[in-house]
Amino acid sequence: MTAVLTRRPGLARIRAGGSPLHVLCLALVALIVAAALLAPWVVPHDPNAVDLGGALAGPSAEHPLGVDAAGRDTLSRLLLGARTSLLGPLGVVAFSTIAGVAIGTAAAWRGGWLDSVLSRSTELVFAFPGLLLAILIISVYGEGLLAPVLALAIAYLPYVSRLTRALVLAERARPYVSAHQVQGHSALQICLRHVLPNIAPVVLAQATINFGYALMDLAGLSFLGLGVPPLTPDWGRMVFDGQTAIQHGYPLSAVLPCVFIVLTVVAFNVVGERWADQVARRDR
Repeated sequence: MTAVLTRRPGLARIRAGGSPLHVLCLALVALIVAAALLAPWVVPHDPNAVDLGGALAGPSAEHPLGVDAAGRDTLSRLLLGARTSLLGPLGVVAFSTIAGVAIGTAAAWRGGWLDSVLSRSTELVFAFPGLLLAILIISVYGEGLLAPVLALAIAYLPYVSRLTRALVLAERARPYVSAHQVQGHSALQICLRHVLPNIAPVVLAQATINFGYALMDLAGLSFLGLGVPPLTPDWGRMVFDGQTAIQHGYPLSAVLPCVFIVLTVVAFNVVGERWADQVARRDR
């Protein structure tokens, strides 16, 4: 009886497939991730090689997507920029999800004063917009990827924490929790073995959606010159560097990274929303 009540269908049992849009977005996510992983081995040129004599040249056999105002190959910078553009959001989502799940679970399970303190603390974070917090931290610690990632992770943490708290409260009221408590299992064992696996699909769906928003926020910081250093290939930084090219009538080096940012954000959001819909249908 206990075994039956212990486990609800997990992420692996959520129905595969979906609409053509979902399949297309899933394939796009896989393609972008593969490009980021393989970028150092497939880039046709050094992404930081400057050739002022060939600056703003259009597409050619040697440079299929043209070059930017500094004569750097656009295709190479797009491919290598995918690594930085995906690594930052991954750090934001990983930190905010792990910390948020831990805080939300502790608040829901223990309740009382601990719930009040943790809930009020996370609510205070809502008073500080993520980008504003990132700008403040960057002004103190200087340029780089670490400062904005930490700032945005702190800003995203309350969303994960509040979601986890609500999910754990619902799980704690289920019969299998009482059954395990009667058998003498500790709270830590029940949470790690049963509660967290049961809420994992919802949390992962939210993390996928957060990934897209974090990518957009980090690209915005790079566009403002507050993200990665100037020589680091990054989609947001490429848009910032491409402003000069736009003024001279060569928008390709700025438009292409914008397209990649939009497509990536939309793809991750569609995949995340699809997972969330599947979880909702499963729980009906």
